[in-house]
This record gives sequence, structure tokens and C-alpha cells, in this order.
Amino acid sequence: MSTVYLGLGTNMGDRLLNLQRAVESLEPAVKITVVSPIYETRAWGIENQPDFLNMCAVGITHLAPLALLRTLKELENQLGREPGERWGPRLIDIDILFYDDLIVNEAELTIPHKGIADRATVLVPLCDIAPHWVHPVLRRKIEDLLVDVDSAGVWPYSSV
Repeated sequence: MSTVYLGLGTNMGDRLLNLQRAVESLEPAVKITVVSPIYETRAWGIENQPDFLNMCAVGITHLAPLALLRTLKELENQLGREPGERWGPRLIDIDILFYDDLIVNEAELTIPHKGIADRATVLVPLCDIAPHWVHPVLRRKIEDLLVDVDSAGVWPYSSV
């Protein structure tokens, strides 16, 4: 069994329900052991779109990295994600952030996920559940990476 760190995001429809359904649907592929709080975040990449809800989760899986990626993409499709422009609006997005301490550079998959060190939308929730996890390429703890980014566009989500 391997430990995986996942990033989840959504900015279409019932955003909270989208995240809840995604987490529930991960089993049996990934047995979730820890989830972060949910954060509302400004859109990244293409800024003229609704704000996102983002969270991270840690789980264990028996799937190899590429099999996990394919399973997550199929799950996104089952949950209603449709093809769209890169960094555009999406019903659900599930990314593999880390897979144990593996470094994977394949055409279909890069682990650790590209851009983690630059994105407060990932680092803030990830720091809540894995502050001492060491990025296997950068050799820095998540809490140390977070210090280097502007997290002004990330705030705790309140459904009230």
C-alpha cells in the first residue's frame, strides 16, 4: 500500500457537494485517512471565473501511480466533469500531489504535481494536514514552502 496526497478543487455548481461526492467516491481506489479544511480560493491561471473551493486529502492505495491517475480521471468524468480549457472552470478536479516520496516524470503523469510550490491554493490546505511532509524534489517541508507564497487569495470556507 502507498500513501497518496490529493488536491481537490471545484468552482461550478454546488461546490461543497462536489467536494463531498468526490471524497466519498474515492473508495475503494483510495482509502482516505485525513482531509483538510475546505478553503475558498481565487481562480488561478484564468482569473475571470468563479472562486474555487479547494481541499487536500491523504489516503492509502494499492494502485500504481498511472493506474491511480486513470482511476481519478474516470471518477472526475463520472462526477460530471467535462473537457474544458486549461485552468478554466471545472466541476471537479482531483490531482495527485504526492505518491509516497516517488518522483515520476512521464508524458501522462508528473509526481510531485507541477507547481505545488507556487500555489497557495494547494499549500494552505496541505499544510493543515501534512506540514512536515518533505517535497521529494525540492527537499523542503510543506510549511516552509507556504511561507514563500502569497496566500491572500485563500481563506477558510464558510457555508453560512
